[in-house]
Amino acid sequence: MSEEEFEIDIDDLERRMEGAMTALKSEFASLRTGRASAGMLDPVTVDAYGAQMPLNQCATINVPEPRMITVNVWDKALVGAVDKAIRNSGLGLNPVVEGTVLRLPIPELNEERRKELSRVAAQYAESARVAVRNVRRDGMDQIKKAKSAGMSEDDQKIWHEEIQSLTDRYIKEIDKALDAKQEEIMQV
Repeated sequence: MSEEEFEIDIDDLERRMEGAMTALKSEFASLRTGRASAGMLDPVTVDAYGAQMPLNQCATINVPEPRMITVNVWDKALVGAVDKAIRNSGLGLNPVVEGTVLRLPIPELNEERRKELSRVAAQYAESARVAVRNVRRDGMDQIKKAKSAGMSEDDQKIWHEEIQSLTDRYIKEIDKALDAKQEEIMQV
């Protein structure tokens, strides 16, 4: 049998692990830390023109100061819908409407809420670790199939080490991102 038949698709495994990392960063961005971030509004959808639209497709979102987000609505007719969508988003934000601009003051977080957000961030990170480990398991399954098809012990060991190294790298990246997010949450 030729070597090509035993090729493990390491690029696919890495792409899937990177996907878990991207999803984690997106979840972290949605966590409110007491500091303004345009990413906080990513989950907000607006009932516009008879359909649900992401907020960033009907308004410009800016962060002019650390505790303020401004939302400049493009269509004056949508200001009320945008205001309602932000209020009902569960983010705990109360927009102040000034024409087509909504100002969103970001309230201070109390200690209990900070600890709760820190736990949520840890849960998000654990979900990302599980996703990375599942991709690792798929890679190991590919090696097992190749072994039964005649892959040499040496090749198995090389692929095993490469997949484990990739997994370790992404787990370390997840841990680093979690530490940074928890530090950001706990800062007063």
